[in-house]
Amino acid sequence: MLRFAFFLSLCASAAGALAAPLLPARVILVGDSTMAPRTGYGEALCARLLPGVACVNLARGGRSSGSFRAEGLWNTVQEQLRAGAPYSATYVLIQFGHNDQPGKPGRSTDLVTQYPANLARYVSETRALGAVPILVTPLTRRSFRGPWLHDDLAPWSAAVRTIARQQQADLLDLYKYSAAAVQAMGPAQADTLAQEPATQQALPDGRKSAFDYTHVGPKGAVLFSGIVLRDLVRLHPALAASLRPL
Repeated sequence: MLRFAFFLSLCASAAGALAAPLLPARVILVGDSTMAPRTGYGEALCARLLPGVACVNLARGGRSSGSFRAEGLWNTVQEQLRAGAPYSATYVLIQFGHNDQPGKPGRSTDLVTQYPANLARYVSETRALGAVPILVTPLTRRSFRGPWLHDDLAPWSAAVRTIARQQQADLLDLYKYSAAAVQAMGPAQADTLAQEPATQQALPDGRKSAFDYTHVGPKGAVLFSGIVLRDLVRLHPALAASLRPL
């Protein structure tokens, strides 16, 4: 009789486990303006995830791999990771490079020493807090030299690939795929991805501002977030169930 009761108890526990809903995933975005709200693709990415999936866009404009930490923004990420929330897994997408380039006081980092060390530290600290770090190569700029895309972020993208390999971290090669997509579009079509695709912004003195080949409007955000999500699902197929149907 006791054995039968024990068997029933096991069956009930198993049934309860099967009936329990699967915990949702969480995605945290860490990066610069090309990922940040209003200027990047991050919000479009979050919009493609089901409501139960937590998507937190902590990317901020003008930040580099060094200044993001120096200004305390990484502390916010760590606080989120320490929070005991019920998620099946947390994925932290880390994307820097634009503001690490030379000529940006207080933000530029050395490509050989500081930039790789900063990325490696983000990877190790993310793992230490139980999350999955995913290194993302920078989003391409859309500046052309004649018919060819100007490849100005290639060294920083190569450094990200190296760090991902050394740290055995997931690599999402946004630079490779975004550059290929923009090159295939050509200059005229690529300009429609900008925040102001029809015209340059007017300055107070009546002049026109320089056309923005870096930040994205709605069309660009949809295109590049789609590239990121495609590769994210390739890296972690379980996330396919977290996407809204198109």
